[in-house]
Amino acid sequence: MGSENTVEEQGTDTPGARSLRLGVAGPVGTGKSSVIAALCRALSEEMRIGVVTNDIYTDEDARFLKAEGVLPEERIRAVETGACPHTAIRDDVTMNLLAVEDLEQDFAPLDIVLVESGGDNLTATFSPSLVDAQLFVLDVAGGGDVARKGGPGIGRADLVVVNKVDLADHVGVDVPQMVDDATRAREGAPVLALSGKRWGTVEQLCEWVRGLHRRHLSGTHVPTDPGPMAPHFHADEEGGYLHSHV
Repeated sequence: MGSENTVEEQGTDTPGARSLRLGVAGPVGTGKSSVIAALCRALSEEMRIGVVTNDIYTDEDARFLKAEGVLPEERIRAVETGACPHTAIRDDVTMNLLAVEDLEQDFAPLDIVLVESGGDNLTATFSPSLVDAQLFVLDVAGGGDVARKGGPGIGRADLVVVNKVDLADHVGVDVPQMVDDATRAREGAPVLALSGKRWGTVEQLCEWVRGLHRRHLSGTHVPTDPGPMAPHFHADEEGGYLHSHV
C-alpha cells in the first residue's frame, strides 16, 4: 500500500520522500497510453498513482485515460506543450514539472507519477530533472526492424517495452527476434514483450515497476542522464529544418 506520511512529514532528505516519477516515451501510436492504463489497472489497489499526459494541442491522452476509468479523474492531468513533444520533456521541463509537483501536493502521498510524452521519434529521452527513470514503448505494428535501429530512446531508457505482441502474427513480426534485436541495441539492458490482453506480460511489467519503486524508496536507485537527443529533422511549410537538443 502507499506510504502513510505526507511528503512534507517525510522531509526532502529522506530516500523516497516524494513519489517515483516514471517517464513513458515512444513513437506515435505505439500504445503509450494503453501501457499506462494497464499499469494503473494492475497497481492502483496497492499504490497511489498519478498521471501527467503530454499532447501538442489537445488533452486527448488524458481524456482516454479518464474514459477508461483507470484512476480517479482528478489524478490525471494534461499538459498541452504547443511545441515539439521532446521539448517539454527534455529542454524546458517547467510545464511538466509543475504538473507533477501539483499532483504530488494535491494528493500526497503518491507512490508513482507516470509522465507520458507526446508521440515522438527514436531519439526522445526525458531529462533527469523531470523523471527518475524512463521506459520506451515500441510496438510490433511499427515493424520488426524498428528495434534494431537503435537511437537514444531505445538505447538509454531503463526499460524498452515491445507492445501489442498479440498482433504479431497479423503483421508478420517475429517477437522473439524483435526482442533480441532490441536487447542487442541496448547492450543487454532489459526489454519486455507486452500485450494488454495477456495478463502474464502485464504482471511482468508491474513487477519491474515494483522493483524500481522499492529501489526508489530505499535510495538505491540513482537516476541517470540519458544524454542529449540526436540531431533530427522537423518538416514545416518552408520545407523543414534540422536541429539538436543539448
